[in-house]
Amino acid sequence: MKFTIVAIGKIKEAYLRTGIDEFTKRLRPFGGVRFVELMEAKLGAKPSQAERQQAVVKENEALLKRVPLGAHVVVLDVYGQNLSSEDLSKYIDKTALSGVGEMYFIIGGAYGITDALRRRANLCLSFSKMTFTHQMVRLLLVEQLYRSCKISHNEPYHW
Repeated sequence: MKFTIVAIGKIKEAYLRTGIDEFTKRLRPFGGVRFVELMEAKLGAKPSQAERQQAVVKENEALLKRVPLGAHVVVLDVYGQNLSSEDLSKYIDKTALSGVGEMYFIIGGAYGITDALRRRANLCLSFSKMTFTHQMVRLLLVEQLYRSCKISHNEPYHW
């Protein structure tokens, strides 16, 4: 299975980049992961609620444009389903067995995602009820994709 992560913003922290790079390398034997980073909407220092909402709509439209029609989409969403690592692995396996060769994972920006993006998703996935930065979520996602691949191949996983 190939994975594509489409996300708003660039990874700014070196420690996050190091972790993402490590798991990206580890995922190569399993099909690999590629990243599509999109620009964050420009907002002033104290944006109004309406300005934030406009930014979310603009960012989400940009995210959707980077996903091919008919692609299998998993949106990371604080209101999504909570799955164990084993359940995520089973989900990926089931999706692959249905003939899907690539999964698109979407990570919105700092102000969230739209209902239109949620409706486009085959799965809305939450890592926690807690809030994480979208940069941290990218590291958590590649680690979980790697863990899922190891589980799927009945290989031990230790970090």
